[in-house]
Amino acid sequence: MSTTTSREAARTAPAGSAAAPPRRRLRGSSTLAFWLFTGPFLIGLAIFVYIPIGWSLWLSFFEARFTVTPSKFVGLDNYRQMLTNGNFTGSLGTFTVFAAIIVPVTWALSLGLALMVNRLRFMRAFFRSVFFLPTACSYVAASLIWKMSVFSGVRFGLMNTVLGWFGVGNIAWLADPDPPWYWLVIVTARLWLQAGFYMILFLAALQNIPRELYEAAAIDGARPGWQTFRHITLPQLRATSTAVILLLLVAAYQAFDEFYNLLQKTTWGRPPLVELYYTALGQNQDYGAGSAGAVILTLLICLVTLLQGRFLGFGRGEESA
Repeated sequence: MSTTTSREAARTAPAGSAAAPPRRRLRGSSTLAFWLFTGPFLIGLAIFVYIPIGWSLWLSFFEARFTVTPSKFVGLDNYRQMLTNGNFTGSLGTFTVFAAIIVPVTWALSLGLALMVNRLRFMRAFFRSVFFLPTACSYVAASLIWKMSVFSGVRFGLMNTVLGWFGVGNIAWLADPDPPWYWLVIVTARLWLQAGFYMILFLAALQNIPRELYEAAAIDGARPGWQTFRHITLPQLRATSTAVILLLLVAAYQAFDEFYNLLQKTTWGRPPLVELYYTALGQNQDYGAGSAGAVILTLLICLVTLLQGRFLGFGRGEESA
């Protein structure tokens, strides 16, 4: 009996040992394929993202005028200069108010569009594509259309033509900051450009809500409409709403294209990124102060994001929510 067992073991041992090397070769080829596919992306990410971030942080502690390789260490002087710059601090305050307005308006519009498209019984794909299509348009092109056609400031512009039907005279939408009509131009352009994208996010979340919840609510006597939306739909959209608000907050503080193209070189209504652009690439080319301002703006975005996450419960489990 023992002799038979030993013979069987002897016959199976070489087979097992012969099967091991192909497995090792398979693992090695998988690792090689992984690095071949991800290596270029990681290299590009390091070169174009992480190294510039580290270099900007390093420049913020040096006097760097007309050069990105300075040698004079100035400590926190660049930060002090930016925090005492009225234009920069004013832009931070202005765009905190701007974010407080554009974020809830975009959230409500995107959610409303998603609810409307989700209730359609036919041509749902058509309307979904129509509302999402402006997302493919660049901010530069949209800004020029808004500036030269919709809000051109002459009587042939679309808005002035419509207002003329009601006896309202021409309005210079972008020429005079008092009253600040330029905010209407910028807000409408931004809503047109980004509402469709967030509508898609809400629409995907709406389609993942189990129908059994609505059926159970109907059995319990909940009326369709506001009651169903408040007690079922809105709580089920909590995670998506938090992500949308987070993205909108970051996008509001990073606004650049529409302001730069609509307001040109005006000194009013500049967002923080435009102020940093003129600081670092203007006549003085103060890269140190510009880098310090970028760090301050990043810290402000992180602070606002953390406060928003604290308020909405971002990152907490479902049991705590």
